[in-house]
Amino acid sequence: MVSSPIIIFSLFISFFPNLNAYKSDVLFIGPSHVTQLSSNPRIFLYKKFLTKDESDHIISLAKGKLKRSTVLNGKSGVISSTRTSSSVFLSKNQDEIITKIEHRIAAWTFLPIENGEPMQVLRYENGQKYDPHYDAFRNEDNIKLWGNRIATVLLYLSNVGKGGETIFPHSQAKHSQKKDNESWSECAMDGYSVKAVKGDALLFFNLHLNKSIDMKSFHGSCPVIHGNKWTATKWINTISFDNILQKKNA
Repeated sequence: MVSSPIIIFSLFISFFPNLNAYKSDVLFIGPSHVTQLSSNPRIFLYKKFLTKDESDHIISLAKGKLKRSTVLNGKSGVISSTRTSSSVFLSKNQDEIITKIEHRIAAWTFLPIENGEPMQVLRYENGQKYDPHYDAFRNEDNIKLWGNRIATVLLYLSNVGKGGETIFPHSQAKHSQKKDNESWSECAMDGYSVKAVKGDALLFFNLHLNKSIDMKSFHGSCPVIHGNKWTATKWINTISFDNILQKKNA
């Protein structure tokens, strides 16, 4: 099933009445590359969203700067056994290539570029994972401070020998997905799962139109069994994240 960007735009115009996300000259968006994987939660896969060189470039920017990933605990991040990857954040204006990718994400999602958080690059080595969780905030103090994460774009920067699938345990589509034990990990059997394919991008929505959390958006990263997994995560908020940072740094 091919999804139309216009449908996404129509659904989320109520969030952003002054939407100007796609006013860009970097509109390399091919609807024929986009497939809707699930309607509950809403998940979309964009094949070959990044070129090989773009994927490699993002990895090169992150290497040597990675630190143990954290999870949000109140207003700060803490190390947790639920998330064992390494990561680093890249600013939207890191360089020309990152800026082009940022505009491409905004054009695909129809969500304002200024609402996006900095891109987080992650490396998962053998056995590393991120247990199922919600990207949307459930703490009212965090929501007042940051807004909430309406959508997540996950960029796959490498292939993975085995494991490392993105899993949605509560997706209704899990009942129709056929898997075999040879090519999928045991973890991936517990929900609708997406394999990491270099250059592909995954978009899923964390909130309903009334801004309540879509409980079906519960997701995780299965343990890597063979190889390394490189990804970049882009969280997109209901309010301007750029404005929040400007006020914080003023």
